[in-house]
Amino acid sequence: MSDPAEGRRGFTFPGAPTVLAVVTVAVWLLAFVIPPGSYTRDSRGSPVQGSYHREASGRALVDRLEDLFLSPVNGLYGVRDAHTGEVGPDLSGDLFGSAGVFLFVLAIGAFITVVFATGALDRGIARLAHRLRDRGALLIAGVMTVFSLLGTVEGFAEETLGFYGLVVPLILALGYDRLVATATIILGAGVGVLASTVNPFATGVASSAADVPLGDGIVLRVAMWLVLTGVTIAYVVRYARRVRADPGRSLVGFGPGDREHAREAEAPPALTGLHKAVLVTVALVFAFMIFSVIPWAGALTGDTDARPYSFELGWTFPQLAALFVVASVLVGIVARMGEARISSTFVQGAADFLAPALVIVLARGVTVIMTNSHITDTVLHAVEGVVSQTPSALFGIMVYVVNLPLAFLIPSTSGHATLAMPVLAPLADFAGVARSVAVTSWQAASGWMNLWVPTTAVVMGGVALAGIGYDAYLRFVWPLLAVLAALICGFVALGAVVA
Repeated sequence: MSDPAEGRRGFTFPGAPTVLAVVTVAVWLLAFVIPPGSYTRDSRGSPVQGSYHREASGRALVDRLEDLFLSPVNGLYGVRDAHTGEVGPDLSGDLFGSAGVFLFVLAIGAFITVVFATGALDRGIARLAHRLRDRGALLIAGVMTVFSLLGTVEGFAEETLGFYGLVVPLILALGYDRLVATATIILGAGVGVLASTVNPFATGVASSAADVPLGDGIVLRVAMWLVLTGVTIAYVVRYARRVRADPGRSLVGFGPGDREHAREAEAPPALTGLHKAVLVTVALVFAFMIFSVIPWAGALTGDTDARPYSFELGWTFPQLAALFVVASVLVGIVARMGEARISSTFVQGAADFLAPALVIVLARGVTVIMTNSHITDTVLHAVEGVVSQTPSALFGIMVYVVNLPLAFLIPSTSGHATLAMPVLAPLADFAGVARSVAVTSWQAASGWMNLWVPTTAVVMGGVALAGIGYDAYLRFVWPLLAVLAALICGFVALGAVVA
């Protein structure tokens, strides 16, 4: 007879689309209970503090059912009527849906896939790791820096799962344990995503939802990235040196043949001229993207209202989407992939990133339901009194803390940003804090949680590939998490006061 337990399946945390579907229905039901109201808006569309007033929603049951049914459609290309404020797919006015962000995610997904298809990025990292194989601390610092840089500019996270087969043997050959290899990969990329500077899946989506340029707040985010990356590298190197000096202090120990087998690893093939050309092209594309979104006049003068310099581009998501479409083709041409392979890889890349793009649409659909029901401003009014009396420094910390549990429930950074920022951004206005600080606080909370929560494939897949226990990883990482949390709170508090 078979064991009845064999047919049981353990609880699996639902994915982001399922969570957002539940949230959509829950918000739709709450709209029947929460009284409608609105703020008077200024010339920039921001709510005027103290101007909240109750009003009739004017939404019949049929209208509410239509809002629920069309929420994904409105989340993509819903248009907001300038007179009524209602959002619908067949109205006239300004685009309220996230079509621009949706297409941008697909475009950069295609670009990243084309880059990986050339093999240049994989081989470049492999060559770096092998070249530093005899200098342990430098190897750890070098790999973590590259991963962190990729994380801060393009959200490099899930892609790290392909590097365990390379990094683990090298780390073991140098006398370190498997936990060092795991930390090098997870924390290297993770701290980059945490301190995202222009990461389109975190900073980009959040900035769009907060209605601020992607370049706003980049000085604070660059400073955070430099400091947090340095602290993380120092923490991992310190543990690595301790383990090599005394293997008995390892939190995971050493398996039979770990070091002996690792020394047999062969050197990866050298970079070809095409690989080098691809890497240079990718670096130039991201450098140009950063240049195109930074408000240089405000960044250099400290005056956010400064008149833009003549060379500023001020690009937003439509232009950036076009940039990465062109860049995808350019990389394919440089790598001599051929028309057929470029086309198929481009389409495959866009398809692979359809899931996060749809999550953004679903989250935006929730915002449409709240907008059409006139309850968004009621939610803002409920916390207006608290926020208006909150010191600027404390507001940045409050945004960080509030978003920690939300990041656990919605591990998708894109979905979390689209859902939370329409409420958080006006709260920043009430507190007299720049909206870019709210964006930075939010993304830091999301990134900090994703360094350890078991709902992310980056962590759970990483510890499995490295052959260590999740409990051992938690014992290793929790002191660093505490240090990072304290530093984050300091940075966002300073940013709120200075910005």
